[in-house]
This record gives sequence, C-alpha cells and structure tokens, in this order.
Amino acid sequence: MKTQSFYASLDHDKKYILNCCFFVFAVNGIYSMILGSLLPLISNEYGLNNTMSGALLSAHQVGNLVAGFIAGVLPLYLGRKKSIMFLCTFVVMGFLIMILTGNPVLLILGFLFTGLSRGSISNFNNTTVNEVSNSSPAALNFLHSIFAVGALIAPFLVMICTNMAGNRGWKIAAMVIIILAIISIFLFSRMKIDEAKKNTVKVKISYEFLKNKYFWNSAGILFFYLCAEAAINGWLVKYFIDSRIMTIQYAQVLASLLWLSILAGRLTCAFFGDKVSKKVLLLVTSIGTCVFYLLLLSTKNVTIITITIMGLGFSMAGIYPTTVSTVGKTIKVYPMSMGVLLMLGGVGAIIMPIITGILSDAFGILAGMSAIVVAIIFMLFFVILCALSKTENVIDKY
Repeated sequence: MKTQSFYASLDHDKKYILNCCFFVFAVNGIYSMILGSLLPLISNEYGLNNTMSGALLSAHQVGNLVAGFIAGVLPLYLGRKKSIMFLCTFVVMGFLIMILTGNPVLLILGFLFTGLSRGSISNFNNTTVNEVSNSSPAALNFLHSIFAVGALIAPFLVMICTNMAGNRGWKIAAMVIIILAIISIFLFSRMKIDEAKKNTVKVKISYEFLKNKYFWNSAGILFFYLCAEAAINGWLVKYFIDSRIMTIQYAQVLASLLWLSILAGRLTCAFFGDKVSKKVLLLVTSIGTCVFYLLLLSTKNVTIITITIMGLGFSMAGIYPTTVSTVGKTIKVYPMSMGVLLMLGGVGAIIMPIITGILSDAFGILAGMSAIVVAIIFMLFFVILCALSKTENVIDKY
C-alpha cells in the first residue's frame, strides 16, 4: 500500500509530524462530529428551537470557513507551528463556553470557535500529508480514515457520559474534548517543522489557479458535498428523535455506525485510490450517496434505516479526499489554493444546516432533511462534469 511505502522512507522527525497529524485529526473527528450528538441535549437543556439549533451548526461551519483563509495566511507571518498551536486553542474556549452558558449569542460564538479550530487543523493536516505523500489519494484517504475513527467514537463518548450523569453528562463529554485538545497543542509544540518553507510560500503566492476549470469543478463537488455532510451529521440524530423513529440511544448508535461505514469506505478507497480512476471513484460514490439517502428518507423501518446508514456512509467516504486529490498538483504549486478550496466548499456547510432548521420549524423535520437531496443532486452534476472531461492529466494520474 502506498501509504506504507512513503511512511517507511521518512526520517524520525517527519514520522513524528505525520503521527502527530494522525492523532490530532482523530481528535478533530471527535469534536467535529460530537456536535450532532450533543445538539439534542444542548437544545433541550437551554430550550433552543430548530432554527437556533441550525444556527449553532452553521456558526461552527462559519468558523470552519474563516479558518480556510486564516490558516492559509497566518503561517506566512507566525510560522506553521505557532499558527496551528494558536488556532487549536479556540476549540478549548468553544467547549468551555458551551459548558458555562446557555446565552444564544455566546453559544453561537462557542460553536464558531470550534469550527475555527476544526478548519485550521484540516487545512494544516491536508496540506502536510499532501506534501509528504506527493498528492497520493491513498495517503489522503488514510488520513481521513483517521478522522472517521474519531468521528465514530464521538457518539459513544456522549452515550457513556450521559449514562454516567444523565442528560447533563454531555458536559463531561465536552470536558474530555478540552483535555484532548490541550494534549494536541502539546504535541504540535514538539514538531520540528522546517519554517524555511515559509519563504518559498511567500514567493509563490498567486491566485492563477482560479482560472483553472478543474479547480472549480472540484470546488463545486466539495461545496455540495459539504452541504450534505454538514446537515446529515448535524441533524441525523435529531431527525430520528424528533420523528419518533427510534430512541436517542439507538440514534447515537446509528451516528457511530455511519462513521464506522465511512471508515470502511475510506480504507477501501485508500486501497483502490492509486489503482482506480478518480473519475470512477467519484461517480460510484456520488451515485451511491444519492440512492442511499433517498432510501433513508423514504422509510421509518429501523432495520432498513440501519442498512441504509451503512450504505450511505460507505458511499460518502471517498468523495472528499478523492476530490482534494484531483487538484493535488494545484495545491502543491499554489499553497493558497487549499485554503480557497476549503473556504468555497465551506460555504455550503454553512448554508445547509440553517436551511434545514428553518424548514424544520416551518414544515417539519422531514422537510428540512429532504432539502439535502437537492445538494446531493448538484454534487452529482459536478462529478459528471469531471467525468466527461477529456483532459485526464488533472482528474486522473498526473
């Protein structure tokens, strides 16, 4: 497997950097995905309606969007290590705010802070692994598999804490996140990063990549994929509970099952990533996502939903990392492109959760969740544009 070969060739310091990225991305997965599991509990304790709950999820994505810009520019002035350490502290502040107050304005600020850290770490880790692996889709899929490990742990962390302390056990889960974030900052502090690369980046700052249609196709895929992913991850548990389809405990189990399936899918994509055309991977996974999500909304049978969740997670798994790898060369040549790509994609993740919340308050939770179908269809449209492209040196092997 290609991830093993490039890892074995690294020296001790670079292996530490890579291992650090893996651990921190697992933590990133936990606190990014735990918000969907915490949302029903936070909303219940502080008396929030669906629109406000959607606003919190959107605030998290706003932070993620802003991070795409900050994480691309701040290292040019502070250096990469100091920047990522500073930006990682915001997740600590964010969860402290959630624990200490139910003030809507402060809660929005807290969720925004968690998004700021999430996006910064995503930018740093994607860029670092892309740099080390020479844009290998297998390596990027492996990195995102680590994220999936953290994501599938998140609902179980909430279940354990609520079993220990009831409905307020979510605050214990939040404290665990704070401790893991502090450990992450410490690990970042011990990385030996060659800050000399900072000068190279200054020379190469350019936005020429914005003229590249393949970049825009990839941005379109990420925009609508993140649209769907943010709303599904944020609202899935609440949808099952509000629709009275299942208990909150089983809904939490399905949230973990979704990410277990995503993990399996990403490991599968990591294995086939360098052997199968990126066009084929994107087409198959996008069509699968569309089919399984439609099936999910069409039934209240718990058994069918459980099977559908597995298919949905497996289908969604490879879309993000494979899309990033389609513009791997652009990311290497134009360092600012990763930040811009994540910012453009992040706009969709901001819009969809609040739209889902508004529609849920106005027409019911099913109407809000049904709006996600539109995003998935548009994502499939941009994937088809990539598949129909005659120029394969960008979409396929470089």
